[in-house]
Amino acid sequence: MADETMELLRELTEAPGISGYEQEVREIIRRHLQGLTTIEQDRLGSIVCRKNGKAEKPRIMLAGHMDEIGFIVKLVTDEGFIKFSPLGGWWGHVMLAQRVVIKTRKGDVIGLIGSKPPHILSEEERKKLQEPKDMYIDVGATSSAEIKELGISPGDPIIPICPFTVLGNGKTYLAKAFDDRVGCALFIEVIKSLGREKHPNTVYGVGTVQEEVGLRGARTSSWVVEPDVGLTMEVGVAGDVPDVKKDDAQGKLGKGPVIVIRDGSMVPNLRLRDLFVDTAEKLEIPYQFDMLERGGTDSGAIHLHRHGVPNLVIAVPTRHIHSHAGILHRNDFDQAVKLVVAVIKKLDADTVASLTE
Repeated sequence: MADETMELLRELTEAPGISGYEQEVREIIRRHLQGLTTIEQDRLGSIVCRKNGKAEKPRIMLAGHMDEIGFIVKLVTDEGFIKFSPLGGWWGHVMLAQRVVIKTRKGDVIGLIGSKPPHILSEEERKKLQEPKDMYIDVGATSSAEIKELGISPGDPIIPICPFTVLGNGKTYLAKAFDDRVGCALFIEVIKSLGREKHPNTVYGVGTVQEEVGLRGARTSSWVVEPDVGLTMEVGVAGDVPDVKKDDAQGKLGKGPVIVIRDGSMVPNLRLRDLFVDTAEKLEIPYQFDMLERGGTDSGAIHLHRHGVPNLVIAVPTRHIHSHAGILHRNDFDQAVKLVVAVIKKLDADTVASLTE
C-alpha cells in the first residue's frame, strides 16, 4: 500500500538527474521543503534547505547527493549510432542491452545500449569484459541525419530507465538512482519529522551536485552552510547476495541502517560514531556496521572544510548499486530516519564541542 514516503522515493528515483544535470531532482526537493525551510542554492546548483531550531548553532549538515550515474552523448557515427561517455563508476557487465533515455532539446529519445553481437565475437573477445568505449546507443536511426532530426547533440544527458517497483513482500523496492536519491529522501523525511520536534541546533538539508564525479557540490555547499557537524546520507553496499564474502560487504536488507566505520575518502569522528551507536541501542533501533574501502562519499569533502568538520556516513543497505537498478528494504530507510532524528535532538552546543575535545 502506497504512502507518502513510498511516493517520495518513487518521485525522486524516477526523476532524471545525472552529474551536472540535477535540476529536476532539485525542484522536487524544493517543492517538498519550501514550506518547512529557508532555501538557497550555491552556484554549482546544490540546494541548501535550512530548518531553524532553538539555536543558530551548532549547524548540522545533512548531505545527500542528487546526481545518479549515467552517460552523456560523445559523438554520432555516420550510420546513426551514438557513442557515449560514462558519468560515474560503471562496470561494463551491467550496461549492455539496457534501455536509456536521451534528454534532448526536442524531447526524450529512447535507446538501447549495444555492442558487437556474440555470434561474431572471436573466442578471445568472448573472454574479455566489454568496455564502454566499445559500446554504442541504438535509437533505431539509420544515419546521422536522422539523429540530427531527433535533436540529439553532443553533451546531451543519458539516463538509465527503470520505473520504481514494489517487489513481492511489499517492503522491498526496486528502482534506479537509489544512489543517492535515498540520501535526498532521508534528509527530507528527517526535516519533516523535526517539524514536530524541538532540536537545539539549526539543521541544513543539502542536495549536493556532482558527487559521482568528484564530491564537487559537497565542497561548495559547505561554504554556504559552514557546518559544525556533517552527516552524509547514503546507500550502503548490501552483502546479502550470492558469492559476496562478509569481509567484502556486511550490510543486509532488513537489518537496519548502516553506520559506516570508514570509506575511501574519510575516517569518521569516533565520538560521533559512538553517539549514533549509543542512541540506537538505547532506542532499540537495529543497526549495522560496514566500510567502503574503495569508494568515497560527500563526507570526504565536508570533513575537510575550513578547520575540519566532525563527520559520519549513515547508509541504507542497497543491492546492485551502480547499475540500472537497485533494491532496498523500506524498514532500513524508516529506521535510518528515526536514528538520525534522535541524534540531532542530542546535538546541542556542549555535545558538539565534546566531539573534538
